[in-house]
Amino acid sequence: MSTLAPARTRVRPSFSISVDRHKVAISVLIAVTLIALLAPVLAPDNPLVPVDQPFLQPFTLAHLLGTDSVGRDVLSRVLLGVRSSWLSAIAVILFGVVIGGTVGMIAGVSSDRIDSLLMRITDGFLAFPGPVLAIAVVASLGASLFHTLIAVAIVWWPLYARIVRGEARAIMSRPHIEAARTFNVGGFRLAMRHVLPGVVPAIIVTASLDVGNLVITLSGLSFLGLGAPAPAPELGAMAARNLQYLLQQWWVCVMPALAIAIMAIISNFAGDALRDFGSRGQ
Repeated sequence: MSTLAPARTRVRPSFSISVDRHKVAISVLIAVTLIALLAPVLAPDNPLVPVDQPFLQPFTLAHLLGTDSVGRDVLSRVLLGVRSSWLSAIAVILFGVVIGGTVGMIAGVSSDRIDSLLMRITDGFLAFPGPVLAIAVVASLGASLFHTLIAVAIVWWPLYARIVRGEARAIMSRPHIEAARTFNVGGFRLAMRHVLPGVVPAIIVTASLDVGNLVITLSGLSFLGLGAPAPAPELGAMAARNLQYLLQQWWVCVMPALAIAIMAIISNFAGDALRDFGSRGQ
């Protein structure tokens, strides 16, 4: 009587898949950032100057995404629009991480009284709706991308303050913090050496997800006319100003909108991959 040998199953570790997604996410974010930084070099034509006639040409080898209503190269304008949206989103995030992270760290490692005071101030800023504040700032200071960034940054940093404060509070209850306190470790050293390393992963994941959210937010405000005035190549404004050509020369307004969607998808993919990698590594 013959015996059947058990079939061998090849188990592929899921952690390697997570690591691969993590590497791809970082690579994609770096690639988009490089494209944004090098957009003036990559753009085939000046995005502000008409390059050809007749206007509203479809896709050609000379103009891969066609031309707009005044003869400007759409590809060049989209590349510069990606630069503006992506780098503006990163600037708001950096402001939020620095200001919000500092406030959240102080609240997380300080006494309950200081924590309560800082969080009530944070809640006060969270009460301001971003688009309404942006409209008010632009109405008082004038239409400008810089003014829009100021308005969005004011309402964005409290989100990072909340996240950092929550992570810091959780870390402060762990045994190694109690051990450090028994050796009379100072508050600043405790925060920098024992709390901050545990907070950084949450900040990275949140920031990677926020790039897409900010790209959409800033593009929406630009769509409403709250960004840089014409003829600045901003994706939201480009889509808004060319809606009249949607049914005939659709590429003029669809291509900027498609660039916004791609950046948002890339950011969400990268954030999800980094979050999964962090949760598997814990």
